[in-house]
Amino acid sequence: MNAPEPNPRRRATAKVAVEPGVRLDWPVSVARRPLLWRYVISLLVTHALALLVLLPWLFSWTSVVIFAVGVIFFGQGINLGYHRLLAHNSLAVPKWLEHAIVVLALCNSQDTPVKWVTSHRHHHKFSDLQADTHSPLAGFLWSHMGWLFFPNTATRGILAYKTYAHDLIDDPFYRRLERDWRLPVAIYLAHAFLIYAVGVAVGWIGSGTLMGGIQLGLSFVVWGVILRTVVVWHITWSINSLTHLFGYRSYETREYSRNNWLLGLVASGEGWHNNHHHDSASASNRHRWWEFDLTYCVICALEKLGLATNVIRPRARRHAERDRA
Repeated sequence: MNAPEPNPRRRATAKVAVEPGVRLDWPVSVARRPLLWRYVISLLVTHALALLVLLPWLFSWTSVVIFAVGVIFFGQGINLGYHRLLAHNSLAVPKWLEHAIVVLALCNSQDTPVKWVTSHRHHHKFSDLQADTHSPLAGFLWSHMGWLFFPNTATRGILAYKTYAHDLIDDPFYRRLERDWRLPVAIYLAHAFLIYAVGVAVGWIGSGTLMGGIQLGLSFVVWGVILRTVVVWHITWSINSLTHLFGYRSYETREYSRNNWLLGLVASGEGWHNNHHHDSASASNRHRWWEFDLTYCVICALEKLGLATNVIRPRARRHAERDRA
């Protein structure tokens, strides 16, 4: 799993298409009104509910552990599922496993696979240019979350989906998720109820009272579902915003992507963003020995189990293997 070092001649001197300090306006495809209230309201309500973690009555160390494990476990639905598997086709897995990982991603309430993949592929095509869906050059808050609140014909609508996610639209599973908004909502609520039920059972057995079970169940939901959802949101959004502003550049790429060591760790390898833009097809974002990529470790484990095939290695390794052939 050791990845080769990047070419030293392509390190820190990298230049970008847009110089620092340049300000972009929002993409012309964005309509400034009406607001997409379903996003605005759901994000406000979820953030408000996450403040319930401040109540001592809802605190337990078990819930904290469930929160921490949940950020990593459910986060793989986005990192491995939506991003490397669907958006970039960096590996292949059996359809049943692919759909299971997508269900895991839907437990993060980050939109349907078609919408997510469309926005991401569009971002790679126009990264840090005027048309970019969420460049921080149009404002930090815009790139972090503001872009979600406004209609954008370049990334929303059947024409955009057929342009950027036609491979998903052709799959009945993804078409159904796109056509029936109640299904993704039902999946999210079902997983929340399951976590609540487990908490009630554990709390009831541990305390010997139903109220003890209800208390632990609510604690599990607040920490393990609501707070975890908010944190995974901000981790994902930070890849759009922070990794185009802060960090080091190992490669000359046409946009302003950077490797951010904090997000490299917190986001399970997604924070090595300059590496990713340099070689977006690769299943690995690790280009130096210390750039730990947990998501790639998961992919390698799936490969060892025979569940992942056609895993695309980093470009330098692909070229070395081609030269040896």
